Order: sequence, then structure tokens, then C-alpha cells
Amino acid sequence: MPRAGLDRDRLVVAGAELADEVGLAAVTLSALAARFGVKPASLYAHLRGAADLTTGITVLALDELADRVGAELAGRTGREALAAFAGACRAYAREHPGRYDAARAPLAEPGDDALRAGRRNADLALAVLRGYPVPETEHVHAVRLVASAVHGFTSLEGSGAFGYSDPGTDVSWERLLDVLDAALRGWPDPGSARGTAPD
Repeated sequence: MPRAGLDRDRLVVAGAELADEVGLAAVTLSALAARFGVKPASLYAHLRGAADLTTGITVLALDELADRVGAELAGRTGREALAAFAGACRAYAREHPGRYDAARAPLAEPGDDALRAGRRNADLALAVLRGYPVPETEHVHAVRLVASAVHGFTSLEGSGAFGYSDPGTDVSWERLLDVLDAALRGWPDPGSARGTAPD
């Protein structure tokens, strides 16, 4: 019989909180059960297993991230939009490191909710490109560039990799945005890519 007061949504939120505290990799059904003072087997009344919990945390994180990014992007374009998008991701990663990892983690079998939430984030990334002369055929490459730079920086910063040097990371962050802005404004013509054989 399901424990009164427990349901899938509450367990997913608790799992997300646990991920922020101890890291996504340490979130297990046993750890979650201990949080509520129940046996792990009792969670199966609400969750199909550990993968279901991870999927729930991922969807929660993707939706939270999309809500935050969308609010920051509203009414902005060009570098302002880029800075708003990147800044919202960085802030979310700082506040919710476990959830941010979940949002970036691939799912073996993403369901409809995960695909929908992922699409929301992809659409917001594409919205940033509307202020730049990047051909539509190049959008996927531009989104990958921005995502790689933003995720790479936030991941290294979150791991403490930048803690041994000066100046502070905010200065480096602004340089990153400047370089990304310049790259998007001067996106190369795909028809003149290096290595193209002459006529």
C-alpha cells in the first residue's frame, strides 16, 4: 500500500534536491527512501525504478531551466540575448548543480515529457540566433558551439577548476561572451569552408 503523502511528483522533487546536495550520481532509490524513512521497495508504488526517477529529475530540471531562460530572454536580441541565455544557464548551474547535471545528461529512453522539455530548451537556444546572421542550415552547429562553451565553462567553474588563478571567473565569463558574440556575428559562409577543392 502506498505511503500516505508520497507520490511521484514529491519523490522527483526530493530526488532533485538530493542531487543538488550530494550529486546526481549519488541519487539512488535507497538514498531517497532513507530521506522519507521508508524502505526502498515502498517507492515502487510510485516509481518504476531508478531510471524513472532520473528521468523525472531530468524533466523537472529541463522545465525549470527553460522557464528561467525564457524569462531572461524576453525582449532581448543579439549579445544581450546571448548573455541572458548563458547567464541564466550559469546561474541555474550554480544554484542547482545536481539538477543542471541531470538537464545535460542523455537519457537511454527519453519519453514524451523529456522530449518536450528538451525541445523547449532547444527552441530557446535557436531564439538567440535570430539576432545573428547565421544561416538556418548552420543553426545546429551554432547551437552546439554556444552550448559547448557555456556548458564547458559552467562545468569547470562548478568543479573548482578555475579556483587557482586570477582574475576572477566573471572576467573570463565576459570574454567568453565577447568571443561567442563575435563568432556568431561573423559566422563563416558554409560554401567557403576550408578544404573545399578549387574549381
